[in-house]
Amino acid sequence: MSDLVDPHPQTHVYETEEPVRYEVDGAVAHIVMNRPTYHNAQNNQMTYALDDAFRRAVDDDAIRAIVLRGEGKHFSAGHDIGTPGRDLGASWDRRHLVADHVNKPAAELLYTREHEVYLGMCRRWRDISKPTIAAVQGACIAGGLMLAWVCDLIVATDDAFFQDPVGRMGIPGVEYFAHGFELPPRVAKEFILLGERMPAARAYNFGMVNRLSTRDTLLADVKAIADELAGRDRLGNWLTKQALNHVEDLRGKRTAMDAVFHMHHFAHAQSNLVNTNNLGGMDAKSMAAANKQQAEKP
Repeated sequence: MSDLVDPHPQTHVYETEEPVRYEVDGAVAHIVMNRPTYHNAQNNQMTYALDDAFRRAVDDDAIRAIVLRGEGKHFSAGHDIGTPGRDLGASWDRRHLVADHVNKPAAELLYTREHEVYLGMCRRWRDISKPTIAAVQGACIAGGLMLAWVCDLIVATDDAFFQDPVGRMGIPGVEYFAHGFELPPRVAKEFILLGERMPAARAYNFGMVNRLSTRDTLLADVKAIADELAGRDRLGNWLTKQALNHVEDLRGKRTAMDAVFHMHHFAHAQSNLVNTNNLGGMDAKSMAAANKQQAEKP
């Protein structure tokens, strides 16, 4: 979900200098989100660290496959809208052909930032020339979906769940809008309109998840797949990714995502005009309470 505008942009306090760990296991790189205290909520610090880690894995010819995973109880609770490290107002010098957002007024600030760190980065990660696997445990919510969806394969534990609750904010889904490609259209509508948790088993039935695992076996199951991919022909893996990504784009994935990104930011602008913030008047505390209440329904 998108960030609440920070009235004190310079007051963020990072709980760690290492929001992402980079580990190597043979020919496989493990990129590990490392904010377990906040369920791997994604601030700028983490997002740019992820970008650096993916680039490091791509640049190393000895690496033949990449695993993305999250430290702790959950894969990712989504975009950071409520921790001390929420750093919407921070400027970063590693941008990719996008202007800095911090000196932009009103809706232009969010539009500029999210074009870079959400839509732009996710598209780059999707097109990485090496096969990628998301190892998902626990919550994969909103912005967490984007990180899992850009990977070629998803392995999820039996207690994992997927959720995009940003409809409560008046927003039509997260910025990397792959919903209608990951799920059948009517199911995607349910997923966004109701914002309910989708258990991993149901996601598996729709083909959004490739393999089901357990917390005890997740790393071993992912290792087996990653090692198999790492042993395959490097160019063959890349060409296979390109071929199937091209099929998705021919079906309209990129153009649909462009259109919905603009709808997303129209929703933010509308919220700023009629609510107390650009998230439909919601904040981290109210969103967490609403999600908990919904999860407790029979």
